[in-house]
Amino acid sequence: MRCAHWRRLPLVLAREARGRLASGCVDTAIQCQLCAHESGEHYGLLDDLEYGTALWFRWGGADEELVVLQDCPVAGQGPDGEGCCLFAGHAGQHTWEDTVKEASCTS
Repeated sequence: MRCAHWRRLPLVLAREARGRLASGCVDTAIQCQLCAHESGEHYGLLDDLEYGTALWFRWGGADEELVVLQDCPVAGQGPDGEGCCLFAGHAGQHTWEDTVKEASCTS
């Protein structure tokens, strides 16, 4: 299950993100893309950048910032090998994993 935390992207960071993205379009209401968690940092995907990287909005406590992170290199098993849509080194489950495994989200 995905984290239920949302955050409004501050205007100054929205302007910065627009300048960094090819499309120039940025959603200002951002949901954390990690699996469900209550504390710690939250990460909302803004858009892909160059191949293998993406621009993320990270928040937690009083800190809010834009960060460029490498894509998670892990793919699921099987012939289709669906890739994870998060960043390298993220905590918890990969996006293609069974969402019933709630215990995996607590890492």
